[in-house]
Amino acid sequence: MKFSKTVLNMDPSLEIPKISGFIQEMCLKKFKRKGAVIGLSGGIDSAVVAELCVHALGKDRVIGLLLPEKESNPVSLEYGRRHAAKMGIETITVDITENLESFQAYHRRNHVIRKVFPEFTDGYRFHVTLPQNLLEKDRLNYYSLTIEDQHGNRQKKRLPGIDWRKISACQNMKQRIRMIQLYYHAEQNNYIVAGTTNKTELIQGFYLKFGDGGVDFEPIAHLYKTQVYTLARQLGVIDDIINRPPSPDTYSLPVTDKEFYFCLDYELLDLLLYAYENNVPIDQAAQTSDLKTDQIKWIFKDIRAKEQASWHLRETPPNLTG
Repeated sequence: MKFSKTVLNMDPSLEIPKISGFIQEMCLKKFKRKGAVIGLSGGIDSAVVAELCVHALGKDRVIGLLLPEKESNPVSLEYGRRHAAKMGIETITVDITENLESFQAYHRRNHVIRKVFPEFTDGYRFHVTLPQNLLEKDRLNYYSLTIEDQHGNRQKKRLPGIDWRKISACQNMKQRIRMIQLYYHAEQNNYIVAGTTNKTELIQGFYLKFGDGGVDFEPIAHLYKTQVYTLARQLGVIDDIINRPPSPDTYSLPVTDKEFYFCLDYELLDLLLYAYENNVPIDQAAQTSDLKTDQIKWIFKDIRAKEQASWHLRETPPNLTG
């Protein structure tokens, strides 16, 4: 196939039956379960997976879990509920704040933040970001911490690696507690847990082992993020979810996927991720994407670094069975 800006175009009328058949095969035949449980985040991926499960299994065999905590964006819960109502599926809401507090997730994390910003209190909000100058120069990735006080005043400092790892370990408890909740409700109903990771996230390691990556099957892991949006429009996902900027919704101060991890808009990232995977020559990738060859080299380097750093997420645990 010739590399062009339309290389990721697809026919959703063909893709939806294909994925629906896969869901039926996994749920009813391979796992021999009655239905599927999905964590509804109020974002595009979980909305599409929920729609696909309804298409494959029927609305009475799909349960949507809404799993907010005190730092979640309120629209996540609102959009998740509205979309579930549109689909007609059962929902269960579990606030996981108490679970996180029992692990001292907030306390441990805030202790680290106060090492960087001593003035940080419970009234502040924060997020973590990568440099957004990927198209401007060759650079290394490092995380910066931004805090915002009650008056909207912000401060930003580079995070030492050890402090980033400690903050990340605390934040990751959110996804891991959600995984526990998903399996609790799946097992008592004889259901399986449907994953929501797309191909862009899978290749670049934008998911968590034994967190949002802890599922029984992945129905959209072969689709790039932009292709997920194509399915969303065909499936009738509500406009507020389609138009919402993609976000991990992990930090009290809102941050987008681009700011936190990818450093590029999904349209460009997916196109060049395809080029990287399929060994498209750099000059051809540059011409098609309207970028310079140096910019393509920087982007490919960033893609490669994230792919290599996250290799363990895509592997089963090593063992000696041969």
